[in-house]
Amino acid sequence: MWYGASSIVARFLFYLLTPYLTNELSYEGYGDFSLIYAAMPFLNVIFMYGLETAYFRFATQEKYKSDIYNTAVISLITTTVFLTFLLILFRDSFAHLLRLDAHPEFITIAALIIAFDALSALPFAKLRLEQRPRKYALIRITTILFQIALTYFLLTVVPKIAKEDPYSFIGTFYDPGYRVGYVIIANLAASIFAWLLLAKQFFSFKWQFKPSVWKTMMIYSLPLIIAGLGGMVNEVFDRIMLNWLAPVSSVASAKEQVAIYSACYKLSILITLFVQAFRMGAEPFFFKQAEGQQPQKVYARVMKFFVMTISVMFLVVVLYLDIWKYFLSTDAEKRVVYETGLRVVPILLLANMFLGIYYNLSIWYKLTHQTMAGAWITVIGAILTIVINYLFIPVFGYMACAWATFLCYGTMMVVSYKWGQKQYPVPYAWKKLMAFIIIAVLLYFVHKLLNVWTDNFVYSLSTATALIFLYVYFLLRVERKEFSRLPVIGKFLTGS
Repeated sequence: MWYGASSIVARFLFYLLTPYLTNELSYEGYGDFSLIYAAMPFLNVIFMYGLETAYFRFATQEKYKSDIYNTAVISLITTTVFLTFLLILFRDSFAHLLRLDAHPEFITIAALIIAFDALSALPFAKLRLEQRPRKYALIRITTILFQIALTYFLLTVVPKIAKEDPYSFIGTFYDPGYRVGYVIIANLAASIFAWLLLAKQFFSFKWQFKPSVWKTMMIYSLPLIIAGLGGMVNEVFDRIMLNWLAPVSSVASAKEQVAIYSACYKLSILITLFVQAFRMGAEPFFFKQAEGQQPQKVYARVMKFFVMTISVMFLVVVLYLDIWKYFLSTDAEKRVVYETGLRVVPILLLANMFLGIYYNLSIWYKLTHQTMAGAWITVIGAILTIVINYLFIPVFGYMACAWATFLCYGTMMVVSYKWGQKQYPVPYAWKKLMAFIIIAVLLYFVHKLLNVWTDNFVYSLSTATALIFLYVYFLLRVERKEFSRLPVIGKFLTGS
């Protein structure tokens, strides 16, 4: 609960910046911001090269316990310094690739953000492994609050000070055309702040590097780089391709398309946050369960609750879009422009549901040490993403991005299930799970049908609420026995 809740709260707080940033930045500026944050996850994967997962895998094993953290941290420090230097050295080339030629320093700042985030990753993992969730949650949330406060200070408070006294220290150095830069500078400050808060964990290592331990970690983790890079292609590369291939006549218009798509993508926030939080808490949980009796039954039960939860979340977002759209921007005129992309939201929500299910399924190749299988599955998804986007973005714009994401994650889910059942059978109730998802989608279309003849806001919300309650009641009835087994709340959910 601590890991999941803190992750959800931290990321939700960060996502609350979306309407503020879309208001404070121009369409092109928010497009630049989105492109930078689309490129950074690729580099995060390279900087970490699967070390975090490898640390979780081997840190609980007695023969590695005393050496694993020392070796991992020394390895990470060495590669982080080298890769950061390399990224800054070739920053002009990276800036040109992202159409950010006017601001190559953005790449330098981004490189430093990635470096400090990488150096913080293993200390965070250490806290999780040592079962210190309160400190973990406190640092996560405090860091995000610090970043939000600093972003607000740089974008709102500083301009007012500069305007009132242009000859002051702040007025002299403030550049009103550098607003995107101030946003990523705030992120850099927050990343350094988090690393300082983790200093005790970080510097707890000893300068004792064990080549044999490092080799074991690399054999396990290196295939995860392929999976990670493929995953980032599936998750964020569509924005970069949209920037290159959008069916518009100028770079500024392409960045506006990126801005609209990125802002609407954020409306899948509930499912995205839950999936990310689940992944963070589930990975160490699944590994521990593997040492017990009949772990497959536990995995199947977790999957069932997971699918029921994200199905409800899907309905909460798509049926309340009339409310969620205000999350796009605090500026009414800008919001009208961003709303043109709302049709991608249901598609992206389903895509992220498939991704969450895939994360559940992926335990089979992690437990059986077949991490290369995960890499191949992700590569299949990445190829689909690239091919569909390349062929259809020039025709359909960001709608092609949404459908490519849907087909990519759907394919990965199916392939992982089929392959996994042969290697590590788990008794998933897949017919029932499919039914839960299909019924949720049908209720979305029922809501649209009920509202096709009217544009009444109150009526739309009333029918949405009724359909959500109907779906929840359906789940409680169908899975009455399963819910009754839940600790504490089971008796209340079943009415016994």
